[in-house]
Amino acid sequence: MSTEKAAFTRPAARLTHAGALVALTAAVAKAEAMGVPQNISIVDEGGNLLAFVRMDGAKLLSRETSLSKAISAASHRQPTSRLDPALELKLAIAAGGRLTNLEGGFPIILDGVCVGGIGVGSGKGSEDVEVAKAALAAIGAEV
Repeated sequence: MSTEKAAFTRPAARLTHAGALVALTAAVAKAEAMGVPQNISIVDEGGNLLAFVRMDGAKLLSRETSLSKAISAASHRQPTSRLDPALELKLAIAAGGRLTNLEGGFPIILDGVCVGGIGVGSGKGSEDVEVAKAALAAIGAEV
């Protein structure tokens, strides 16, 4: 790449599908150990779906909330539970229903860089959080 063109780009860390699958596998194992079937979504830094599972017995509508949690966490680079509750309805409307402050969404931060997000839904909020944290730990992401 020429020096001139290099001024218009920057290198970026990316979550690979292999990393997403390792995180997903750890999340499923944790949910199984807890006896709580979950919907688990993992997205890249732009909110694009990399991995998803709806475990047997997981609530059908939680499929959408798990994806919204993952997108929200990745786009805001913070856990969904930290998003301002006063903005909940405004966020949902402005983002076409894709942003939420429900518990269970975390950014995936590796070496200080947000490379994606994970969203877990179908259990109680605290159960969703526990499953998401297991996924993050499996790939060495900040918890």
